[in-house]
Amino acid sequence: MRALGLDVGTKTIGVALSDELGWTAQGLVTLKREEADLAADLKSVSDLVLEHQISVVVVGLPKNMNGTIGPSGEMCQSFAEELKELHPSVEIKLWDERLTTVAAERMLISADVSRKKRKKVIDKMAAVLILQGYLDHKS
Repeated sequence: MRALGLDVGTKTIGVALSDELGWTAQGLVTLKREEADLAADLKSVSDLVLEHQISVVVVGLPKNMNGTIGPSGEMCQSFAEELKELHPSVEIKLWDERLTTVAAERMLISADVSRKKRKKVIDKMAAVLILQGYLDHKS
């Protein structure tokens, strides 16, 4: 069982991939989003689903601190629904991602990663935290 974790933002999509046993998550890639071209974004993710024979996709759901869902959360829900239509046999899960980007930023700062390099990997790192949270919860 391989899982894919997604941190869907307005400009990029951070992607993480699990090992074949579904125990650990590793950063895979950060996809640059095509402005106003959802179909291109979905194709990029779909290609990864097919290439890595993914059985579960975990999409980070950014909730407000009070648990409500704002515009970013609605965008992620819509993205997950579109992905489910493209891959009906793949399980699509939404996972509460509150503070994952903050946690990723803190981890990179503590590892003394420069601001310029952090910007390049922050979304991929957030996807790792989303996917690892799901994998840990599941086991």
